[in-house]
Amino acid sequence: MDNGRLRTATTHDGVELLNLWALLFDEDNAAREDPWRSHAAEWFGRSVDDPSSVRFPVIEVGDAIVATAIGTLELGVPNPQCAKGRTVRLANVITLPGHRGRGYGTRLVLDVLDWARSIDADRVDLSATPEGRRLYEKLGFTTTSAPRMKLAL
Repeated sequence: MDNGRLRTATTHDGVELLNLWALLFDEDNAAREDPWRSHAAEWFGRSVDDPSSVRFPVIEVGDAIVATAIGTLELGVPNPQCAKGRTVRLANVITLPGHRGRGYGTRLVLDVLDWARSIDADRVDLSATPEGRRLYEKLGFTTTSAPRMKLAL
């Protein structure tokens, strides 16, 4: 069994990553004309080579990416919970169904945590699905009292 190779995504990985991200939204990969895809592809192209503000770890088995995560640096107002105002947002953690249970998610999250420390972030925030909670709690994440709210524009 291939343990998978952890590496940082490159510009050449954009299409594969878009297809993985689509799975997060239970979206049929055949719907390749969705507007979010072109925006995500453009954002990825601009961001992939900026390790000071974005981290794109992937797990590769053979020649295919089977798992990925994203860490993005968010700069905000320093406050008691975030003294420097540097928060990393962990998002889009996904492993293809046939490759789950091999520790890939843990390896990806640990990679983003290492990166967050290397760029002097204060904390890492995420929104966990019920399926992901156990992984994040095992790594020391805690539930906060502030619920997330959003407004789509």
